Amino acid sequence: MSELGNRLKQAREEKNISLDDLQNMTKIQKRYLLALEEGNYSIIPGKFYVRAFIKQYAEAVDINPDSIFEDFKNEVPSTSNDEIPEQLSRVKTHRELPKSASKFLDLFPKILTVVVIIAIAVGLWVWRQNAAENNTDAKQESITDQSETEYTNNVENTPANDNQAAEEEPAVDENDSTNAEEVTPEEETPKQAITVKESSGSSTVYELTGTDKFELEVIAKSKSWVSIKNDKGKTFIGKVISEGESEVGDYTAESEITVRVGNIPGTDLKVNGELIKYEDAKSSPQNITIVFKKE
Repeated sequence: MSELGNRLKQAREEKNISLDDLQNMTKIQKRYLLALEEGNYSIIPGKFYVRAFIKQYAEAVDINPDSIFEDFKNEVPSTSNDEIPEQLSRVKTHRELPKSASKFLDLFPKILTVVVIIAIAVGLWVWRQNAAENNTDAKQESITDQSETEYTNNVENTPANDNQAAEEEPAVDENDSTNAEEVTPEEETPKQAITVKESSGSSTVYELTGTDKFELEVIAKSKSWVSIKNDKGKTFIGKVISEGESEVGDYTAESEITVRVGNIPGTDLKVNGELIKYEDAKSSPQNITIVFKKE
């Protein structure tokens, strides 16, 4: 094992990240990751990829890639421009394009101009149609208002019947118990509660009660590796979340999940919008288990 490989492996093991986890985080095949740790660069296709894989590995375990390249410059293979992946050098210039493509590029400004003119014409036509409809609606509203005014004036000018008796409101018996409003006490809505049930070393168990919803939001205040699994071993997330980003998941169907956080001080966990208070807000990594007691 090379000194560079030993440095990378040591950093990975300190963060308790397996090669499988690292493969999910970097999207680099496990055999190439193992080759970096063993210093066996011969199985990696080209020096360019060796440097690229070392850079991704270092970032995933929170090591500055520049310091790696500087400290182990005798081990890291140097690259040259001719080793850039072949597909990057296959970009054709305008002069190398087929004649048909060149003609299309020449006609493109004219085609674009025609399309813009048509779009403007259609927009004007739609605007005129809408304006005509609005004028029609305004006239109809004016006619309706005039009719209502005439009807009101006719009603107000009609003489009242002298023999019409004034209607009296029925008296209310204060002793009539049927008029009393019955006050029914409102049932108290259960409030969500997140309580610590067990804490041991780098593991803490919380219990979520008083709700029928379980939504978890992971907020990265600084770059952090996070994985989320249920009690059956199913993995929902296993990756690095960049600073300022967040991941939201609905785990209402689960009875228990475990969140492994690689950077506790730089990561917030919110359950249904409520911030979880860590028992140990400094140690990393930690396993945060949340048991969901459904209502």
